[in-house]
Amino acid sequence: MKVVHRFGPCSGRGGDSPSMREILLRDESRVQSIQARLRSLSLANNNNNGDMGARESETVDLPAVNESPSGVGNYIVTVGLGTPPKSVQLVFDTGSHLTWTQCEPCAIQCYKQRLPRFKPASSTTYFNLSCNSQACSELKHATSYPGKCDNSTYTCLYSSSYGDNSYSLGELAKDKLTLTSTDVVDGFIFGCGQNNYFTYGDDIGGLMGLGTASLSIVSQTSQQFGNYFSYCLPTRTGSDGHLTFGKNNENTNNLNYTPLLPSYGNIVAFYFIEVLAISVNGQQLSISPTLFQNPDTIIDSGTVITRLPTPAYNAPRDAFKQQMRMYPLIQNPSSKKLFDRLHQLS
Repeated sequence: MKVVHRFGPCSGRGGDSPSMREILLRDESRVQSIQARLRSLSLANNNNNGDMGARESETVDLPAVNESPSGVGNYIVTVGLGTPPKSVQLVFDTGSHLTWTQCEPCAIQCYKQRLPRFKPASSTTYFNLSCNSQACSELKHATSYPGKCDNSTYTCLYSSSYGDNSYSLGELAKDKLTLTSTDVVDGFIFGCGQNNYFTYGDDIGGLMGLGTASLSIVSQTSQQFGNYFSYCLPTRTGSDGHLTFGKNNENTNNLNYTPLLPSYGNIVAFYFIEVLAISVNGQQLSISPTLFQNPDTIIDSGTVITRLPTPAYNAPRDAFKQQMRMYPLIQNPSSKKLFDRLHQLS
Protein backbone atom coordinates (compact mmCIF):
# COMPACT_ATOMS: atom_id res chain seq x y z
CA MET A 1 0.00 0.00 0.00
CA LYS A 2 1.39 3.38 -1.07
CA VAL A 3 2.39 5.90 1.62
CA VAL A 4 2.33 9.68 1.09
CA HIS A 5 3.06 12.39 3.65
CA ARG A 6 -0.04 14.29 4.68
CA PHE A 7 1.48 17.75 4.25
CA GLY A 8 3.68 16.91 1.25
CA PRO A 9 2.96 17.83 -2.38
CA CYS A 10 1.40 14.41 -3.10
CA SER A 11 -1.17 14.49 -0.31
CA GLY A 12 -3.81 16.41 -2.23
CA ARG A 13 -4.77 18.12 0.99
CA GLY A 14 -4.74 21.86 1.68
CA GLY A 15 -4.23 23.68 4.96
CA ASP A 16 -1.27 24.74 7.05
CA SER A 17 1.15 22.29 8.61
CA PRO A 18 1.04 21.99 12.41
CA SER A 19 3.62 23.86 14.41
CA MET A 20 6.33 22.09 16.40
CA ARG A 21 4.57 23.21 19.57
CA GLU A 22 1.34 21.51 18.46
CA ILE A 23 3.20 18.35 17.52
CA LEU A 24 5.04 18.08 20.84
CA LEU A 25 2.10 18.87 23.09
CA ARG A 26 -0.30 16.54 21.27
CA ASP A 27 2.32 13.82 21.10
CA GLU A 28 2.69 13.86 24.87
CA SER A 29 -0.88 12.66 25.42
CA ARG A 30 -0.23 9.51 23.39
CA VAL A 31 3.04 8.80 25.20
CA GLN A 32 1.35 9.14 28.57
CA SER A 33 -1.39 6.77 27.42
CA ILE A 34 1.17 4.16 26.30
CA GLN A 35 3.05 4.43 29.58
CA ALA A 36 -0.17 4.00 31.55
CA ARG A 37 -1.16 0.94 29.52
CA LEU A 38 2.31 -0.55 29.95
CA ARG A 39 2.15 -0.14 33.73
CA SER A 40 -1.31 -1.69 33.98
CA LEU A 41 -0.73 -4.79 31.84
CA SER A 42 -1.23 -8.02 33.72
CA LEU A 43 1.62 -10.52 33.58
CA ALA A 44 -1.03 -13.20 33.12
CA ASN A 45 -2.03 -11.69 29.81
CA ASN A 46 0.54 -13.61 27.82
CA ASN A 47 -1.37 -15.96 25.57
CA ASN A 48 -1.54 -13.83 22.41
CA ASN A 49 2.10 -13.53 21.37
CA GLY A 50 1.39 -14.72 17.85
CA ASP A 51 3.52 -17.19 15.91
CA MET A 52 6.22 -15.17 14.17
CA GLY A 53 7.37 -18.45 12.66
CA ALA A 54 4.13 -18.97 10.71
CA ARG A 55 4.35 -20.07 7.15
CA GLU A 56 5.86 -17.57 4.77
CA SER A 57 3.25 -17.05 2.10
CA GLU A 58 2.52 -14.23 -0.25
CA THR A 59 3.16 -10.51 0.11
CA VAL A 60 0.71 -7.65 -0.34
CA ASP A 61 1.84 -4.04 -0.54
CA LEU A 62 -0.60 -1.24 0.29
CA PRO A 63 -0.21 2.54 -0.13
CA ALA A 64 -0.28 4.63 3.03
CA VAL A 65 -0.56 8.36 3.51
CA ASN A 66 0.84 10.48 6.31
CA GLU A 67 -2.04 11.83 8.34
CA SER A 68 -2.25 13.81 11.56
CA PRO A 69 1.05 14.70 13.28
CA SER A 70 -0.07 13.30 16.60
CA GLY A 71 -2.97 11.69 18.39
CA VAL A 72 -4.24 8.25 17.41
CA GLY A 73 -2.05 7.80 14.33
CA ASN A 74 0.17 9.44 11.74
CA TYR A 75 -0.27 7.54 8.48
CA ILE A 76 -3.27 6.27 6.56
CA VAL A 77 -3.97 3.53 4.04
CA THR A 78 -6.89 3.13 1.66
CA VAL A 79 -8.57 -0.28 1.51
CA GLY A 80 -11.81 -1.68 0.14
CA LEU A 81 -14.56 -2.89 2.46
CA GLY A 82 -17.67 -4.85 1.56
CA THR A 83 -19.10 -6.34 -1.64
CA PRO A 84 -18.82 -4.50 -3.93
CA PRO A 85 -15.77 -2.93 -2.20
CA LYS A 86 -16.04 0.69 -1.09
CA SER A 87 -12.89 2.71 -0.41
CA VAL A 88 -12.16 3.40 3.26
CA GLN A 89 -9.22 5.47 4.58
CA LEU A 90 -7.82 4.18 7.87
CA VAL A 91 -5.07 5.37 10.18
CA PHE A 92 -2.77 2.41 10.77
CA ASP A 93 -1.58 2.01 14.33
CA THR A 94 0.95 -0.46 15.75
CA GLY A 95 -0.32 0.35 19.26
CA SER A 96 -3.94 -0.72 18.61
CA HIS A 97 -5.60 -4.03 17.77
CA LEU A 98 -9.19 -3.64 16.58
CA THR A 99 -9.86 -2.16 13.13
CA TRP A 100 -12.93 0.06 12.93
CA THR A 101 -14.59 2.51 10.56
CA GLN A 102 -17.52 4.91 10.69
CA CYS A 103 -20.74 3.32 9.49
CA GLU A 104 -24.14 4.46 8.34
CA PRO A 105 -26.70 5.21 9.63
CA CYS A 106 -24.41 6.78 12.27
CA ALA A 107 -27.00 6.22 14.98
CA ILE A 108 -25.44 8.56 17.58
CA GLN A 109 -22.53 10.69 16.32
CA CYS A 110 -20.03 10.72 13.46
CA TYR A 111 -17.32 13.22 12.57
CA LYS A 112 -16.66 14.62 9.10
CA GLN A 113 -14.51 12.40 6.90
CA ARG A 114 -13.01 12.75 3.42
CA LEU A 115 -14.66 9.70 1.78
CA PRO A 116 -18.28 8.56 2.19
CA ARG A 117 -19.00 6.55 5.32
CA PHE A 118 -19.32 2.78 4.93
CA LYS A 119 -22.89 1.56 4.37
CA PRO A 120 -23.43 -2.00 5.67
CA ALA A 121 -26.77 -2.24 3.88
CA SER A 122 -24.98 -1.81 0.54
CA SER A 123 -22.70 -4.82 1.08
CA THR A 124 -23.93 -8.31 0.24
CA THR A 125 -21.29 -9.93 2.48
CA TYR A 126 -21.78 -7.87 5.65
CA PHE A 127 -23.21 -9.34 8.84
CA ASN A 128 -23.08 -8.50 12.56
CA LEU A 129 -21.49 -10.86 15.09
CA SER A 130 -23.58 -12.25 17.93
CA CYS A 131 -23.02 -11.73 21.63
CA ASN A 132 -21.86 -15.32 22.13
CA SER A 133 -19.32 -15.27 19.28
CA GLN A 134 -15.67 -16.00 19.95
CA ALA A 135 -14.70 -12.56 18.60
CA CYS A 136 -17.01 -10.85 21.08
CA SER A 137 -15.26 -12.59 23.97
CA GLU A 138 -11.87 -11.43 22.61
CA LEU A 139 -12.74 -7.71 22.67
CA LYS A 140 -11.45 -7.27 26.23
CA HIS A 141 -7.91 -8.11 25.15
CA ALA A 142 -8.16 -6.05 21.95
CA THR A 143 -9.71 -2.85 23.35
CA SER A 144 -9.49 -3.18 27.18
CA TYR A 145 -13.32 -3.13 27.22
CA PRO A 146 -15.42 -6.32 27.22
CA GLY A 147 -18.02 -6.73 24.50
CA LYS A 148 -21.57 -5.78 25.39
CA CYS A 149 -24.83 -7.16 24.05
CA ASP A 150 -27.62 -5.37 22.23
CA ASN A 151 -30.54 -7.30 23.74
CA SER A 152 -32.91 -6.34 20.94
CA THR A 153 -30.73 -7.76 18.13
CA TYR A 154 -28.30 -9.97 20.12
CA THR A 155 -25.48 -8.11 18.33
CA CYS A 156 -22.06 -7.75 19.99
CA LEU A 157 -21.14 -4.13 20.73
CA TYR A 158 -17.54 -2.87 21.01
CA SER A 159 -15.89 0.19 22.60
CA SER A 160 -12.46 1.63 21.79
CA SER A 161 -10.89 4.72 23.32
CA TYR A 162 -7.47 6.33 22.98
CA GLY A 163 -5.10 8.56 24.93
CA ASP A 164 -5.99 11.68 22.95
CA ASN A 165 -9.72 11.26 23.83
CA SER A 166 -10.64 9.80 20.44
CA TYR A 167 -13.13 6.93 20.61
CA SER A 168 -15.38 4.62 18.62
CA LEU A 169 -18.41 2.59 19.72
CA GLY A 170 -20.58 0.38 17.55
CA GLU A 171 -21.33 -3.11 16.28
CA LEU A 172 -18.77 -5.87 15.85
CA ALA A 173 -19.11 -7.16 12.31
CA LYS A 174 -17.63 -9.27 9.50
CA ASP A 175 -17.19 -8.38 5.85
CA LYS A 176 -14.85 -8.75 2.91
CA LEU A 177 -11.65 -6.67 3.13
CA THR A 178 -9.91 -5.81 -0.15
CA LEU A 179 -6.25 -4.87 0.24
CA THR A 180 -5.34 -4.88 -3.46
CA SER A 181 -7.08 -6.02 -6.63
CA THR A 182 -5.77 -9.55 -6.04
CA ASP A 183 -5.57 -9.73 -2.22
CA VAL A 184 -8.89 -10.17 -0.43
CA VAL A 185 -9.64 -11.19 3.16
CA ASP A 186 -13.00 -12.92 3.54
CA GLY A 187 -14.82 -12.65 6.85
CA PHE A 188 -12.66 -9.83 8.23
CA ILE A 189 -13.75 -8.84 11.75
CA PHE A 190 -13.96 -5.10 12.43
CA GLY A 191 -15.90 -2.47 14.32
CA CYS A 192 -18.75 -0.71 12.52
CA GLY A 193 -18.80 2.59 14.42
CA GLN A 194 -22.06 4.34 15.26
CA ASN A 195 -20.64 6.77 17.83
CA ASN A 196 -17.20 8.14 16.92
CA TYR A 197 -14.89 11.03 17.68
CA PHE A 198 -11.41 11.81 16.36
CA THR A 199 -9.51 14.47 18.30
CA TYR A 200 -6.93 15.14 15.59
CA GLY A 201 -7.27 14.69 11.85
CA ASP A 202 -11.04 14.22 11.76
CA ASP A 203 -11.25 13.49 8.02
CA ILE A 204 -10.16 9.85 8.27
CA GLY A 205 -12.66 6.99 8.13
CA GLY A 206 -11.30 5.00 11.05
CA LEU A 207 -8.36 2.96 12.31
CA MET A 208 -6.47 -0.18 11.23
CA GLY A 209 -5.08 -2.08 14.23
CA LEU A 210 -1.66 -3.66 13.57
CA GLY A 211 -1.23 -4.94 17.13
CA THR A 212 -0.68 -8.47 18.41
CA ALA A 213 -4.16 -9.43 19.68
CA SER A 214 -6.24 -12.05 17.88
CA LEU A 215 -8.59 -9.41 16.42
CA SER A 216 -5.81 -7.35 14.82
CA ILE A 217 -5.46 -7.38 11.05
CA VAL A 218 -2.02 -9.01 11.45
CA SER A 219 -3.48 -11.97 13.35
CA GLN A 220 -6.57 -12.26 11.17
CA THR A 221 -4.47 -12.47 7.99
CA SER A 222 -1.81 -14.76 9.44
CA GLN A 223 -2.83 -17.68 7.22
CA GLN A 224 -2.29 -15.55 4.12
CA PHE A 225 0.73 -13.49 5.14
CA GLY A 226 2.39 -15.51 7.88
CA ASN A 227 2.13 -12.92 10.68
CA TYR A 228 4.57 -10.62 8.90
CA PHE A 229 4.21 -6.94 8.15
CA SER A 230 6.61 -4.06 7.53
CA TYR A 231 6.37 -0.39 6.73
CA CYS A 232 8.48 2.32 5.16
CA LEU A 233 7.44 5.89 5.89
CA PRO A 234 7.48 8.75 3.35
CA THR A 235 9.30 12.05 3.65
CA ARG A 236 7.70 15.47 3.80
CA THR A 237 9.07 16.20 0.33
CA GLY A 238 6.69 13.75 -1.30
CA SER A 239 8.47 10.41 -1.62
CA ASP A 240 6.26 7.35 -1.31
CA GLY A 241 6.28 4.85 1.49
CA HIS A 242 4.45 1.58 1.95
CA LEU A 243 2.72 -0.77 4.36
CA THR A 244 3.39 -4.39 3.39
CA PHE A 245 1.78 -7.60 4.65
CA GLY A 246 3.80 -10.77 4.18
CA LYS A 247 7.50 -11.52 4.18
CA ASN A 248 9.30 -9.89 1.27
CA ASN A 249 11.48 -12.56 -0.31
CA GLU A 250 12.80 -10.30 -3.08
CA ASN A 251 16.38 -9.04 -3.29
CA THR A 252 16.72 -6.53 -0.46
CA ASN A 253 20.46 -5.91 -0.51
CA ASN A 254 19.86 -2.16 -0.59
CA LEU A 255 17.58 -2.19 2.47
CA ASN A 256 18.30 -2.36 6.18
CA TYR A 257 15.66 -3.91 8.46
CA THR A 258 15.09 -3.53 12.17
CA PRO A 259 13.06 -6.49 13.44
CA LEU A 260 10.02 -5.79 15.60
CA LEU A 261 9.92 -7.81 18.81
CA PRO A 262 6.30 -8.85 19.48
CA SER A 263 6.71 -9.03 23.23
CA TYR A 264 8.90 -8.16 26.20
CA GLY A 265 8.63 -10.91 28.77
CA ASN A 266 4.88 -11.39 29.15
CA ILE A 267 3.95 -7.96 27.79
CA VAL A 268 2.33 -8.41 24.37
CA ALA A 269 0.36 -5.19 23.82
CA PHE A 270 3.15 -3.37 21.96
CA TYR A 271 6.01 -3.97 19.57
CA PHE A 272 9.56 -3.43 20.75
CA ILE A 273 12.94 -2.92 19.12
CA GLU A 274 16.35 -3.61 20.59
CA VAL A 275 18.51 -0.48 20.85
CA LEU A 276 22.18 -1.40 21.12
CA ALA A 277 24.00 1.95 21.07
CA ILE A 278 23.86 5.62 20.03
CA SER A 279 26.52 7.35 17.95
CA VAL A 280 27.05 11.02 17.10
CA ASN A 281 29.16 11.85 14.05
CA GLY A 282 30.31 8.25 13.83
CA GLN A 283 31.46 8.06 17.44
CA GLN A 284 29.67 5.56 19.70
CA LEU A 285 28.75 7.10 23.03
CA SER A 286 29.40 5.56 26.40
CA ILE A 287 25.84 4.58 27.36
CA SER A 288 24.98 1.46 29.32
CA PRO A 289 22.86 -0.91 27.16
CA THR A 290 20.75 -1.72 30.23
CA LEU A 291 19.12 1.72 29.92
CA PHE A 292 17.20 0.43 26.89
CA GLN A 293 16.19 -2.94 28.32
CA ASN A 294 13.71 -2.21 31.10
CA PRO A 295 11.69 -2.92 29.05
CA ASP A 296 13.06 -2.76 25.52
CA THR A 297 12.24 0.31 23.45
CA ILE A 298 8.64 0.55 22.23
CA ILE A 299 8.25 1.41 18.55
CA ASP A 300 4.96 3.12 17.81
CA SER A 301 3.62 4.38 14.48
CA GLY A 302 1.50 7.00 16.23
CA THR A 303 4.26 8.70 18.24
CA VAL A 304 6.24 11.47 16.56
CA ILE A 305 9.11 12.30 18.93
CA THR A 306 11.66 9.74 20.14
CA ARG A 307 11.95 9.70 23.91
CA LEU A 308 14.95 8.36 25.84
CA PRO A 309 15.78 7.81 29.52
CA THR A 310 17.51 10.89 30.90
CA PRO A 311 21.07 9.43 30.98
CA ALA A 312 20.65 8.10 27.44
CA TYR A 313 19.38 11.49 26.28
CA ASN A 314 22.04 13.58 28.01
CA ALA A 315 24.93 11.78 26.30
CA PRO A 316 23.92 12.51 22.66
CA ARG A 317 22.73 15.99 23.65
CA ASP A 318 26.14 16.85 25.09
CA ALA A 319 27.97 15.25 22.16
CA PHE A 320 25.86 17.22 19.68
CA LYS A 321 26.51 20.49 21.51
CA GLN A 322 30.23 19.73 21.46
CA GLN A 323 30.12 19.11 17.70
CA MET A 324 28.23 22.40 17.19
CA ARG A 325 30.34 24.51 19.55
CA MET A 326 31.53 26.76 16.68
CA TYR A 327 27.99 28.16 16.46
CA PRO A 328 26.46 30.53 19.05
CA LEU A 329 23.89 29.01 21.40
CA ILE A 330 20.64 30.99 21.46
CA GLN A 331 17.87 30.36 23.96
CA ASN A 332 14.40 30.82 22.47
CA PRO A 333 12.08 31.95 25.32
CA SER A 334 9.00 30.34 23.75
CA SER A 335 10.86 27.05 23.28
CA LYS A 336 11.94 27.10 26.92
CA LYS A 337 8.33 27.51 28.03
CA LEU A 338 7.28 24.64 25.77
CA PHE A 339 9.91 22.23 27.06
CA ASP A 340 9.19 23.26 30.65
CA ARG A 341 5.56 22.36 29.98
CA LEU A 342 6.51 19.00 28.48
CA HIS A 343 8.71 18.29 31.49
CA GLN A 344 5.76 18.96 33.79
CA LEU A 345 3.54 16.60 31.75
CA SER A 346 6.17 13.86 31.90
